Amino acid sequence: MSRNAKIAVGGVAVGLVLLLLGLPLWVVLLVVIGIPAAGYLALDPSQRRRLRRLSRKEIGR
Repeated sequence: MSRNAKIAVGGVAVGLVLLLLGLPLWVVLLVVIGIPAAGYLALDPSQRRRLRRLSRKEIGR
């Protein structure tokens, strides 16, 4: 299983746990989408470029 697939499965698992705890759907979506987005935005521009470059390399495999 690829690294991105593992991350996606982890995000789904977190979302299901939060739903089971009784949180509204919009809160669950905010957490599942917001945390990775905040992490990406916390990188400096050089780290973002490197991350995009690595993602493109894996697509070309």
